[in-house]
Amino acid sequence: MWKHIINSLAMLVVMTILTGLIYPLAMTGLAQALFPRQANGSLIINDGVVVGSSLIGQQFTKPEYFHGRPSAAGEDGYDAADSAGSNLSATSSKLTSSVADRLAAVRSMNGLAKTDKIPADAVLASGSGLDPHISPDYASLQTARVAAARGLTVDQVRRLVDEHTTGRLLGIIGEPRVNVLQLNLALDALKK
Repeated sequence: MWKHIINSLAMLVVMTILTGLIYPLAMTGLAQALFPRQANGSLIINDGVVVGSSLIGQQFTKPEYFHGRPSAAGEDGYDAADSAGSNLSATSSKLTSSVADRLAAVRSMNGLAKTDKIPADAVLASGSGLDPHISPDYASLQTARVAAARGLTVDQVRRLVDEHTTGRLLGIIGEPRVNVLQLNLALDALKK
């Protein structure tokens, strides 16, 4: 019996060292060697300062910036420590009310009529609440407002949106998208 207990304890120690120490260190080392940018959070550095990650959305509210998707992560949105969707059903009065408020805000901020089509990502949060991308349609909807607020032509801003639009992976997977933080940083770089 003692032989089985000693063998079990020895196996526990060996597996703990292998799976709890050696394997994680090896994977961390490989990730740092092969994919250092991704392993360190896909951080975006602007003038030597970390301004965010290309994988996590941020809230932009000023008219001279493109706005991202609404966020249900945390009380004020975009809280990575509280990443989640709202989990509200399509019949929820709270969801209906918040979507109506968001529609009104998008229409008001962008000078749109009630009949103008508004993309879903302008009023609905993503599953994580941290999506850094918007659709090209939502970016296009905001182009005139951003151009006017920055004193640029609509064509200048539209070209910038086109330059920052990522297509489908392999031409078939996913949807075209625009990273809001990278687009806003490109807008800021136009001033320099």
